[in-house]
Amino acid sequence: MTNRRPALAAWIATVALSWCALAQEAPIRDRLDWSELPALPQVMSGHFAGVADGSLVVAGGSYFEVSPWLGGEKIWLDGVYALGDPAGTWTEAAPLPHALAYGGMGSVSKGMVLAGGSDGQQHYAATYLLTRSGDQLAISELPNLPEACAFSGSAVLGNTIYVAGGQRAPDSVEAMHTFWALDTSVDDAVWQALEPWPGPARILPVVFAQEGSVFVVSGADLAPGPDGTAKRTYLTDGYRYTPGQGWKAIAPSPQPVVAAASAPIGPSSVMVFSGDDGSLVDRNAELGDNHPGFPSSVWSYNTITNTWTQASEMPEAVVTTGAVQWNDRIVIPGGEDRPGHRVAAVQAASADHTARKGLVAPDYIVMGLYFAFLVAIGFYFSKREKSSADFFLGGKRVPWWAAGISIFGTLLSAITFLAVPATSFRTDWVYFVGNASIIIVAPIVVYAYLPFFRRLDITSAYEYLEKRFNRAVRLFGSAAFLLFQLGRVGVVLYLPALALSTSTGLDIRLSIIVMGVLCTLYTVLGGIEAVIWTDVLQVFVLLGGALLCLVIIVIDVDGGLAAVVSTGMADDKFRLANWTWEYTAAAFWVVAIGRTLENMIPYTTDQTVVQRYLTTPTEKDAARSIWLGSFISIPSAILFFGVGTALYAFYKGHPQELDPSLATDAIFPLFIIEQLPAGISGLIIAAVFAAAMSSLDSSLNSVAAVVVTDFYKPLVRGANERIAFILARWITVLIGALGTGTALLMTFMEDIGSVWEHYMKLIGLFGGGLAGLFALGIFTRRATGAGALMGAAAGAVVLYFVQSQSNLSFLLYSTVGIVTSFVVGYLASFLFGRNNDLAGLTWTTRTR
Repeated sequence: MTNRRPALAAWIATVALSWCALAQEAPIRDRLDWSELPALPQVMSGHFAGVADGSLVVAGGSYFEVSPWLGGEKIWLDGVYALGDPAGTWTEAAPLPHALAYGGMGSVSKGMVLAGGSDGQQHYAATYLLTRSGDQLAISELPNLPEACAFSGSAVLGNTIYVAGGQRAPDSVEAMHTFWALDTSVDDAVWQALEPWPGPARILPVVFAQEGSVFVVSGADLAPGPDGTAKRTYLTDGYRYTPGQGWKAIAPSPQPVVAAASAPIGPSSVMVFSGDDGSLVDRNAELGDNHPGFPSSVWSYNTITNTWTQASEMPEAVVTTGAVQWNDRIVIPGGEDRPGHRVAAVQAASADHTARKGLVAPDYIVMGLYFAFLVAIGFYFSKREKSSADFFLGGKRVPWWAAGISIFGTLLSAITFLAVPATSFRTDWVYFVGNASIIIVAPIVVYAYLPFFRRLDITSAYEYLEKRFNRAVRLFGSAAFLLFQLGRVGVVLYLPALALSTSTGLDIRLSIIVMGVLCTLYTVLGGIEAVIWTDVLQVFVLLGGALLCLVIIVIDVDGGLAAVVSTGMADDKFRLANWTWEYTAAAFWVVAIGRTLENMIPYTTDQTVVQRYLTTPTEKDAARSIWLGSFISIPSAILFFGVGTALYAFYKGHPQELDPSLATDAIFPLFIIEQLPAGISGLIIAAVFAAAMSSLDSSLNSVAAVVVTDFYKPLVRGANERIAFILARWITVLIGALGTGTALLMTFMEDIGSVWEHYMKLIGLFGGGLAGLFALGIFTRRATGAGALMGAAAGAVVLYFVQSQSNLSFLLYSTVGIVTSFVVGYLASFLFGRNNDLAGLTWTTRTR
């Protein structure tokens, strides 16, 4: 004991020091990495900038050959230039129809849009589309703006370009209060005049699109000055426009950012570069060429927390230019670095991931000890595995409470561990109702399904389908399960590894290998018992880690729990229901019905869950395990949703801690890595690994059970128990290797994610049909094997058309599949003869 005390003291000291460091206000971290691209052919500002067919394009603009403070006149440009490669050179294309600058601009799928603008003599309503084909740039006309307009702001949402504010003519002393939209994907579309923002009119506003909305921030209002010319009033107010919902005010910018360039970064943040704050506007003539320039601050606005924070400093502050997303960078070509002076430099910014913290030695030690303990569990139970029955059912000696915790752990993946807090961080608690619906599912499973699974002495859930219908139905159910799991095993490794990699810096491939190898090792050694008991451990680590995080987050929020609650209430983060009859949104009835029937699928058809029912000594114990698993789901849902809301309150109060480039699903790992003390971070990251392995180990053992029970034993002559047991272990190794290999493959292929998404979507068409098969078998006597298969096929076909041809909420997909397969299967059964002996196989003929 004496020898252990120094190590324990050192660990406590490390945690204490980390905690003290956490309590200090973090300095501003530079979130951007800056570089330069080839300079423009000439200095310019007010030009149009965008992307056409992969090339960076600038068009028009203006400059001064002689300083205006020395009497120089502004020169207006009509040139068009393109840069096809970041390391290449600018090439000149055919010019614009006339000189043009200071108009709206945006990149759409067809090319680059130029809307309005000025040539110094007049303002224009003309709109052009600039496209690139091969080495050629072409200019075509689009519908004119409703009015002539220059010095506007613009942004693209989807393929619709929005133009906000501006000035009608060079001598106008009033700003425009207009908001127009053109859907460029519609050939005969015209500009639509939309309701403008509720604030003042303005020129040169910062306009950007993010998270399905268009934002209008800052700008300058105009009014006649003493000499009759326009005088600016610099603004900081901001507004958010969501199509179909209208406008609402957002947090004002920290300072005026008139004529600033802006661009989205990450899924929910926007960078605003420099901007004229008006502090020296009355001294421009006095300062002349000695003007110090515009503020170099780069501001980050987060659309979720509605907060601003400084994210970087521009190497060369410029205004009246655009910010273009090109080749994974934000490119800012040219611009005005001080009144009356232009530059040709092309600045490029990308997310600086080195600004994030990483894991340290105590974290890796904790994770290593945890993984070693998992393998030890596998070795311990390997001594008890003597047959395939032991390997798949644990000799029916698993305590009911362990089986119940394992049921919960099996359905709680790492994706859930990360995604649920991210959901409540981004939105609210509307989906909580769906998690609570498991309480409705549990009694149905216990009283209607469990008796058949337990009393028929089966190992695979799909054995019931053969007894009730025929072997073809059994093989269909088994094949559907296997195909789904074969696609899933790679995904449950890849997605959490990806989230951990982006937020912690852990090598994604190493994470996949560690999870895949360790999980396969303890599963092949200890069978279902090792799976269940590691699930128990992992659930405790998961929930304990989440609870610890919640406590720490609340402590770190200024004002504690009261502040978390008040912030959540003020921003409607605790909303539980959308009271609408819309079937396209997450309405209360959609979530309640959709998630209830969706939960019926794993609890009644999924071998990974049903197999747990079969591992306890008695049916009564199995029922207890189901009840326990469902009851755990309620407090755990409160915990995970609460973590997300607490994270929202924390980052709203500490916006400088948000990484603007990070995916929203990685918000929880970001907090774990950057805000928790050393050692505790490692424990929580181990919990994320635990969640992934808890899902994977269930798949490995259950796939082996289905292959051996539903294919090898009934279809292979001379099948024997010894070979079955050996085969079970080798299949476990094979599926583990396949899942690990698939996840690794996904890290090398950019489009593999979409391929796998389509695969899973296709296989998922049969999930509802499978649930329909079991429901037909248990609740009807009329259903036949042929009719049931026709119902399953019909469910898949109908669901495919619903997914591809309607805007029905995805939450109702399972409902469509189950209801269609049940109804069609029942009606189709009238085309075939009646079933023979159904004693003990349906609800009305069951043994009591």
